[in-house]
Amino acid sequence: MEETISLQDLLKTLKKRLVLIISAVILAVGVAAGVSFFLMTPIHQASTQILVNKTQNDPNQFNAQEIQTNLQLINTYNVIITSPAILTEVIERLDLDRSPNGLKSQITVNSAQNSQVVNLSVQDPNPYVAADIANTTAEVFQEKIQTLMNVDNVNILSPAVLAADPKPIKPDPYLNMAIAAVIGLMLGVGIAFLLEYLDTTVKTEQDIEELINLPILGIVSPIVEKDPATERKSARSRSRRGGSVRV
Repeated sequence: MEETISLQDLLKTLKKRLVLIISAVILAVGVAAGVSFFLMTPIHQASTQILVNKTQNDPNQFNAQEIQTNLQLINTYNVIITSPAILTEVIERLDLDRSPNGLKSQITVNSAQNSQVVNLSVQDPNPYVAADIANTTAEVFQEKIQTLMNVDNVNILSPAVLAADPKPIKPDPYLNMAIAAVIGLMLGVGIAFLLEYLDTTVKTEQDIEELINLPILGIVSPIVEKDPATERKSARSRSRRGGSVRV
C-alpha cells in the first residue's frame, strides 16, 4: 500500500514535536550568540582613496587618451600597492610585527569601472592600526610610484579617518543569530520528522487501521483492578448512607 502524508499529519507532527523544534532554535541562537560575542575577534576597517589624475603638465588641456592611459595603469597600480616593495616599507615605518604576505591579506584594493579613483581598505582588530596602515600604504605608494614607473600622477584623495566611536564590520552577531535561528528551525523540523518516521509503535485506533488495513469493530476499554478491602469499605459507607434515610 502506498503511504501518503496529508497536511494534517504534517501539522500534527510539528505540534507533537514543538518543544524539540523550539529547543533546537534556542540552542542554535545561543551558540551563535556565544561565538559571535565572546569567541570571534571584532574586525575594524579603514579606507582611503587614491586619485590617478592627468599626467600632462598643462592643467588647462584635456586629453581623453591620457585619461584612458591612466585607467589602464590602475590595474598595474592595484598590484604594486600590495607588492613587497610597498608593504615592506609600511611595516618598517609602523614597526608592525607581521610579514608582507600577512599584511597583504589585510588589504583590499579595487576601483569602480572607468573610474580613476582607487579604493584601499585595511582590516585589523585594532581600528587605530587599520587607519595607520591605510594612510601609510597610500603615502608610501605615492612616493615610490614616482621612481618605480617614472610618473607623478597619483594623489591621495581621501585619507582614512578614525571615527569617534569605531564599530567593527564583522562579525555581525545579530545576522549570525538570525542565520542560526533558520538553521536551528530546519534541523528541528528535520529531526522531528525523522523521529516520527522511525517511531513504529502503535498508539491509537487509527494506527491499527493503517497497519492492518481493516476497519475497527470494537474497542475494549481498560479494566481498572480495584482493591477488595477498599471496595467493601465503600459498600458499607453507601449502606450507612442509605439506611439513614427514612420515609
